[in-house]
Amino acid sequence: MTTRSETIDIAVDGARLAGTVLAPGSTIPGVLFVHGWGGCQERDLGRAQQIAALGCICLTFDMRGHVRTEALRQTVTREQNLADVVAAYDHLRMQPHVDPDSILVVGASYGGYLAAILTSLRPVKWLALRVPALYRDEDWSEPKRSLPRKDLDAYRSRVLDPDDNRALRACRDFRGDVLVVESGRDHLVPHPAIVSYRNAFEHTHSVTYRIIDEADHALSSPDGQRAYTSMLLGWTTEMVFGARAGGAPGQATLRSG
Repeated sequence: MTTRSETIDIAVDGARLAGTVLAPGSTIPGVLFVHGWGGCQERDLGRAQQIAALGCICLTFDMRGHVRTEALRQTVTREQNLADVVAAYDHLRMQPHVDPDSILVVGASYGGYLAAILTSLRPVKWLALRVPALYRDEDWSEPKRSLPRKDLDAYRSRVLDPDDNRALRACRDFRGDVLVVESGRDHLVPHPAIVSYRNAFEHTHSVTYRIIDEADHALSSPDGQRAYTSMLLGWTTEMVFGARAGGAPGQATLRSG
């Protein structure tokens, strides 16, 4: 990271001492974490701490219907949760040292779905999606909890065209770099849903695709957690340091067990 220097005088007991202030020469990336349905920011804090150590400003938060506002779980809508994500993004982007053109959004499951839509509403440079869910465009303003599970399972079990879904349309228009992580034993977001997302990224700068073969949807095993953390941290390091060096990664489609 480049630095800027400023020569100063420090007043003490009637004298002036010569000094130099060194500070970051430019702003730094911001990273927004969006948890899944039934999740919370607590699950993202460890990864956020590791990414912050790379020289990023990270923001985690709890959407409405979770933790402190769990009483709203029965009535909160996708429209309201998207508004939560936009508000969190705007708060992060307004932080004094955040580069407004270098925002990474990390979303899991329901949070991945909302993160994808966010890219159509706000500038996002990097997008990391773990087991991103899919929902019909219909009933957008209905309580998320009321969406019928059998219908969702059927909807996610076939490969969709971007014209069929708002999140996939946003992915089609996205121009940045993408990480997509699939769980090999995921019964909530099956492989066709992941294929729908991968196919939608037609104009991205790069796409990195990984599978954690033995993982379930929630990454309930420590091995699954460690594997995902390693993937996310490695990819983020490549993106952030590549941008600082003035370079950019090429198109990549990777598979990992």
